[in-house]
Amino acid sequence: MACGGFACSKNCLCALNLLYTLVSLLLIGIAAWGIGFGLISSFRVVGVVIAVGVFLFFIALVGLIGAVKHHQVLLFFYMIILLLVFIVQFSVSCACLALNEEQQSELLEVGWSNTNSARTDIERNLNCCGFRVFYPNETCAADCLRTLHCRPCAPIMEEYAGMVLRFVGGIGLFFSFTEILGVWLTYRYRNQKDPRANPSAFI
Repeated sequence: MACGGFACSKNCLCALNLLYTLVSLLLIGIAAWGIGFGLISSFRVVGVVIAVGVFLFFIALVGLIGAVKHHQVLLFFYMIILLLVFIVQFSVSCACLALNEEQQSELLEVGWSNTNSARTDIERNLNCCGFRVFYPNETCAADCLRTLHCRPCAPIMEEYAGMVLRFVGGIGLFFSFTEILGVWLTYRYRNQKDPRANPSAFI
């Protein structure tokens, strides 16, 4: 059967949802690995990553069940949710790629001021103290504090911020296009006849 038929649409949709399932499990695994090895102590950050992973897993599960059973209701809700996720993810990805250096610096400073646990992780992993200035009465988790020769964290973070935002924006754009592909496949698949069913019935 040529690609574009019922079986091809079903197989493509199943493969796409299997990919989403693997990505969701990878996100949950990375969060657990970060906590297990002490790389991340911020439960807020880990909670967000795990929540995104679980949400993606359930979306993929709904899509997979809908594709296997050719279930009209599940496929409809899957298509709507995937479209909403595409709009949000595409917008966030474009915003990541559009931020200039000044906006990145402001964003880093806001994040630094609002998260104490993430600040500790950054100081320990980047071996730096303070955002732009470190005062002696402040606490710091970096090893460099023993030698009293610590760089501020802002310049180090700014070196990586642009690269990280471009990476996150690029990955987000890639997956946003797979999502719009999923919406198109779901729409097409919902309106196709199952050749194993009654030929006169439109499913």
